[in-house]
Amino acid sequence: MKKAIVFGNGVSGKGAKKLLEHEGIEVILVDDKSGVTSEAALKLLDEVQLFIKSPGIPFDNFLVKSALEKNIDVIDEIELGYRYIKDNNLSTKIIAITGSNGKTTTTSKITELLQKAGLKAMHAGNIGNSLAELILENRDLEYAVLELSSFQLEGIKDFTADISLIVNLSPDHLDRYSAVEDYYDAKFNICKNQRDDKIFIYNLNDEETLKRLNDKVNCKTLGVTVNNRKDQANCYDKDGWLIYNGEKVLETSKLSLKGKHNLENTLFIVTVAKNLNIPNETIQQCLYNTKSLEHRMELFYKWGKTSFINDSKGTNLDSTTFAIEAYKNSILICGGKDKGLPLEGIVETIKNNIKSVYLIGKMADRMEEALLKGGYPKENIYNLKTLENVLKSLKEKLTVNDEEVILLSPSTSSFDQFKSFEHRGEVFKSLVEEIFVGGERL
Repeated sequence: MKKAIVFGNGVSGKGAKKLLEHEGIEVILVDDKSGVTSEAALKLLDEVQLFIKSPGIPFDNFLVKSALEKNIDVIDEIELGYRYIKDNNLSTKIIAITGSNGKTTTTSKITELLQKAGLKAMHAGNIGNSLAELILENRDLEYAVLELSSFQLEGIKDFTADISLIVNLSPDHLDRYSAVEDYYDAKFNICKNQRDDKIFIYNLNDEETLKRLNDKVNCKTLGVTVNNRKDQANCYDKDGWLIYNGEKVLETSKLSLKGKHNLENTLFIVTVAKNLNIPNETIQQCLYNTKSLEHRMELFYKWGKTSFINDSKGTNLDSTTFAIEAYKNSILICGGKDKGLPLEGIVETIKNNIKSVYLIGKMADRMEEALLKGGYPKENIYNLKTLENVLKSLKEKLTVNDEEVILLSPSTSSFDQFKSFEHRGEVFKSLVEEIFVGGERL
């Protein structure tokens, strides 16, 4: 019997194990908490023909390197799911989305729109579902809409999307990559196997994308833009309308998702929809009425005149910049795992737009130092380490008559104190209701 190692027992690992066992392959689960240890697995490598690694495990991990040295086929769960589609001649089309910011919104809203158009579409990837399990349980799926992180794209071999897109690129994950260019190049693996009539959608405002376009894209390209290079764009905004190839598709003032960043996301969503021949009326019905995502600039609670915004999905510097620009003059709660990114840009944004800053997590001390160096007033910085400390401190200062906005937008990942950004957001919301008693849940 063929054997495979699944390295990591998270969402992708569980999905890979389920699919492999369904295919009659014996699975050795490697996980220091719930399976065989990494050290023990070294002795089993000669028995296996396939090695599925979790996206969170880098290729320079000793067990992964040992598997590669033995010429074992090392892939990610996304590649496994794709191979299952092809090996079983399934008709499922793949729409793949990546980017530094906006990919979750874009993925979920493309899925929602396709469903409203009567298509069987579901999302997976970095958005909480495993492609392997999704496709195993939904062999008649018409569209798999995949949010893909750079980690998931590092090991792409045969994976090919019918439509792929990169929403934008900005520095991130420098705790994983030795140079930011390596991060950007990993993102571009999303289109490396696309040819001919496959479609790649890109952002004409994104300089890092434009730098790589000629060298890394070998299929049909479609450009979108909010501001610049509209003469080169297929989809853009003009005079209150969103235009696709000269056709007015929807009125931008009627979009339920507000802000420039959401308009940019909408350009990608509409470009996908038009290439799938979805009627304008359906596009309008969806995008005029859709709701914002949980943990993404989510106004969830009011205590007197004070509003609480949960932007726990703000896991990088650009994402928090968008949130600050949307909620100027607010009180910012910021910090988490330190990715080692330069902080000068976010410090300038905070300095120009934020009343006071409450710092949490491992990044708190470095952020405090950067704020002070950038000229942000010391008396407006509160380095309190935990969400609970922050909210209790705010409760002592605020009254129900204070008209304030409390914005949780961490600017980094959550893994120093929480299981995920969702867990961080849920803890924040729970603590707000517990500490600011008598408010209104929205």
